[in-house]
Amino acid sequence: MSKPAKVARERFNGSATTILILCTITVLLPLYVTISMAFKTQAQAVDGNAFSFPSPFSIEGFVEAWNLTKFPVGAGISLFVTAGTVFLTIILAAFASYAIVRNWDRKLFRYSFFYLLAAMFIPFPVVALPQIQLTGRIGLDNPFGVILLATMFQLSFSVLLFTAFLRSIPLELEESARIDGATTWQTFWKIIFPLLAPMSATVGIFAFLYAWNDFMMPSLIISDPALQTLPVRQNLFQTQFSNNYHVSFASYLMAMAPAIVVYLFTQRWVMEGVTQGAVKG
Repeated sequence: MSKPAKVARERFNGSATTILILCTITVLLPLYVTISMAFKTQAQAVDGNAFSFPSPFSIEGFVEAWNLTKFPVGAGISLFVTAGTVFLTIILAAFASYAIVRNWDRKLFRYSFFYLLAAMFIPFPVVALPQIQLTGRIGLDNPFGVILLATMFQLSFSVLLFTAFLRSIPLELEESARIDGATTWQTFWKIIFPLLAPMSATVGIFAFLYAWNDFMMPSLIISDPALQTLPVRQNLFQTQFSNNYHVSFASYLMAMAPAIVVYLFTQRWVMEGVTQGAVKG
């Protein structure tokens, strides 16, 4: 490697390292403030120094937030919405992707794929008003409606991932199964779907993070406040209890903790699934 090229590479590595450090700080600093404020007492929380270390540690914010937001109820509803979204997203996306890939030479299926890709560029706020009216008229202004809408908005990206992965599965496997008398349905469930496990894990993790953290869709669709998900219940602290900073941050921390834990334990599957789909596709 020539000396100018070596110098340019060193400069690039130095710039990349600096950018990574800055990005890390922008993530860790707010997280530190959240954790420190959550473990403070009310007197410490209102002293004006958000970066001070809690001394002594206190869990009164967590106790109060648990009661004010009815955390078990909100977490249960969020878990129900998230589980339903993950299940439907994986099943429907796998079905659609299999049909598209194995019938790519037919215009209907090929155009269906392009239609799904186009839907990725339509955010929920753009179609929020008609969706609110529709779900209200057909009685889906509840967690079930949120599950259906969240699944539909995750379907495009999930189909994109599944189709890239399915193209790497050889047709000979299906042909052998059909020679043995297996139907298309049996071939999919017994041969294809088990092979989709790495990508199913990736799709499921993305769907989990989306459904668990989503605020806008449940807040607009669910009409009964008692059936709201956990992120929406955090809005309570923006009005009535806006001065209880330690309670607010404790509630925020409890709400985002499951998503953080799930991602930390499953990030390896996310990267492996996306990489396999990109390389094999």
